[in-house]
Amino acid sequence: MSEVHCFHIQEGRGIRRMASPKAAFAARSEGGYVWLDFLDPVRADLEAIAPVLDIHPLTVEDCLDEDQIPKIEAFATHTFIIFNEYAYEDKRLTVEEWDFLVGQQFLVTVSGHQAPGHGTFEKIEASAQRLLKSVEKGPDHLLHLILDRIVDGKLLPIETLEADIEAAEEGMLRTVAGFKLEDLVLLRHALLAMRKSLFHEREILMKVCRMDSPFISEPAIFHFRDIYDHLVRYFELCEMNRDILTSLMEMYLSLINNRLADFANRTNSHVRRLTLITTILMPMSLVSGIGGMSEWSMMTGPEHWRVAYPGLLAAMGLLGWGTYRFVKWIELRDLRREKRPFLK
Repeated sequence: MSEVHCFHIQEGRGIRRMASPKAAFAARSEGGYVWLDFLDPVRADLEAIAPVLDIHPLTVEDCLDEDQIPKIEAFATHTFIIFNEYAYEDKRLTVEEWDFLVGQQFLVTVSGHQAPGHGTFEKIEASAQRLLKSVEKGPDHLLHLILDRIVDGKLLPIETLEADIEAAEEGMLRTVAGFKLEDLVLLRHALLAMRKSLFHEREILMKVCRMDSPFISEPAIFHFRDIYDHLVRYFELCEMNRDILTSLMEMYLSLINNRLADFANRTNSHVRRLTLITTILMPMSLVSGIGGMSEWSMMTGPEHWRVAYPGLLAAMGLLGWGTYRFVKWIELRDLRREKRPFLK
């Protein structure tokens, strides 16, 4: 549901809540500036204030578009800034867009596209009341207060994601078979979304700190530099975690390959045993096949069966033992060749 909060802020008079944007604009003639906070607005809400504040139609479109990357755009009457707020839970990242329009005597904030009623506004209002002397100086100081809270709130999702990466590493080392590669993919998607957002937000603060916006005064620039330092640190954390995730994926593939190689070695060992048994039994089977026929009795004579058949069994055993020794000699020879160092 769409909501709008209207305030008139004047030095020495503090923050006064107004009933409507029209009442806030009327109070602006007394001095100070207005703050209009829109929560999940519709087009009519923004188009109602656009002629009064001379807001560009493209800015209105961007405020209603939920799929925008962080950016800064300069217009004649205002500067338009898009920032992102994070919410991370169950390996899934939710990105909430914040739109800011800062001018000479006004600040317009638009939020609540993804999570209406998230309660951030109440925290910002309480901080503004607590830092009243700073907020009274102008809309750029209020903009700093809101951006500072949004940027500080990014640390918890980043730390939570780091904890999930560490848990994934421990789970992978504990058991590769029970580990799910989908967990790493989800972490990677969330991390890349954070990195993309932080990269653009860092560029925004860089432009603000070099005073590209005429609506952000030089005294306020020193406060924005602190936000820039935080964004640089968070971006470095994302870069570090991205390298860790890449290493984890490579380690996972390596462990899987090792398991497959181990299975292949076991299969080869079983096949070699079966081959050895078959190699030993084949000549024995040949001899027994010949000796088991009547030709053997005819060759040795039926009256000599007491000596002929034990001799046949002894020949089979001797042939089997000789074949076994020959195969083992071949295996030992190959093993020595494998262990022999390469000639330099």
